[in-house]
Amino acid sequence: RQVQALGSTLGQGKAQALSERIADIHPACSVQVVDDFVTPGNWPALLPSPVHGLVDACDQVSAKVALTAWALQTGLGFVTVGAAGGKRHPQRVDVEDLVQVTHDPLLASLRHRLRRSGCVPRAGAGPVGVRCVFSREPVLRPVTSACEAGAPLACHGYGSSVMVTATFGMCAVSALLDDLLRSDRPVAAWPSPIAVL
Repeated sequence: RQVQALGSTLGQGKAQALSERIADIHPACSVQVVDDFVTPGNWPALLPSPVHGLVDACDQVSAKVALTAWALQTGLGFVTVGAAGGKRHPQRVDVEDLVQVTHDPLLASLRHRLRRSGCVPRAGAGPVGVRCVFSREPVLRPVTSACEAGAPLACHGYGSSVMVTATFGMCAVSALLDDLLRSDRPVAAWPSPIAVL
């Protein structure tokens, strides 16, 4: 998420900047940029082509519900990522099934909505098959006195640290690759993409 944030990309859209960065690293890698937000109404039509795997790094619960429900329905390789705001210790990051996640209100809300909609069983039914990246570290509340009057909203939020967000990303990709390698699909059949949202 931050690797493309350079002086030369200031003001450029994140997706386009990341696409150019990937092309500079591996020119043969094909990246299809979709600069849009996932909503229950536009998913999965938003995907430009079929995918083998999906990493959900959205912070909107309604988008997470749409992505997770679709992944469960299709049996797609899928990993969802929790909230990194207010976390400082990358060594506390873990990967577990959604029923085992703690200390993450975003993923707790996802679990609640999926249960309410009937997409996953009620508590006590065992794993639901949704791999999650999260941290059990308690959220460190921001020092609000540092915000001046009229400061932007980001000053009042929890903020995130690149050492934690990078770890979340690496753990998500690792978990997805583990799932894909354990699947019945042969590695030679992987020319189709993995989506990161």
